[in-house]
Amino acid sequence: MSSRRILVGLIGANITKSLSPALHADAFAAAGIDGYYHLMDVEVLPGRSLAQLLDAAKAAGFAGTNVTFPFKQEVLSLLDELDEEAEQIGALNCVTIAADGRTKGHNTDRSGFRRSFEHHLGRPNAEGASVVLVGAGGAGRAVGFALMDLGVAELSIYDRSAAQMNSLVADLRRYFGETRCRPADDVAHAIAAADGVVNATPVGMLGMPGNPIPVAALRPDHWAADVIYTPLETEFIKAAAARGARVLTGGGMCVYQAVEAFRLFTGVAPDVERMHRTFLRALVTRDAALALQG
Repeated sequence: MSSRRILVGLIGANITKSLSPALHADAFAAAGIDGYYHLMDVEVLPGRSLAQLLDAAKAAGFAGTNVTFPFKQEVLSLLDELDEEAEQIGALNCVTIAADGRTKGHNTDRSGFRRSFEHHLGRPNAEGASVVLVGAGGAGRAVGFALMDLGVAELSIYDRSAAQMNSLVADLRRYFGETRCRPADDVAHAIAAADGVVNATPVGMLGMPGNPIPVAALRPDHWAADVIYTPLETEFIKAAAARGARVLTGGGMCVYQAVEAFRLFTGVAPDVERMHRTFLRALVTRDAALALQG
């Protein structure tokens, strides 16, 4: 073990079952770094604001922290600097903290979803495709940009908040042109006419059960993706698979975003395949523990 010591973490709600600590612990060990990944869950720490937790991380000498639901947009105004992608997307999930306490925001969800899609479903399934994105919050914004990166021809966006939906449509049009993106008033109709659908809402997570996707609209020739990995097989993923659709869970996105976050925190690029294996081992351990609790 080297003398290098690094403290990083995750700020969010409902994150006690996150696999990020296991992913980073193994990557720290492989890199010879004495590192620790600390969870800061606002449901476990009632009354603590995002600003307070970020200030605490700076005071404790953290090298950085990941940020997840519901803070991916709120955090923007609290930072000293944003990288180009975080500024484009208008949401982020990774904050690096310099030795002098200066903070910089990054978005590794965009590349995480893009790389997961390429690895598991293949870029040709996105190129020229018609896709429906359900959810235009922090995760949805990153996924929307990733889908554009992948070459989607028509992206229909649905969110219960018309303001969030229209804001993301406007931002995507600003960077990718007026013709490739539109709001979806009737999500079932949009899915029926599409090649693929992505759930980027938190609905389906442990503690937030349900399926925000109208199952009747799914067909065997669809592909269906979720950003959630707790549980790995959400109600949406199960329903899509039962109808014969090809599915993409949130597991790959979790791994690929963690790979980039670890590099930003430490300057070391971790072994992607090793992190995939670590994820699967940690998933089995977590799900076995959940089964005992149940």
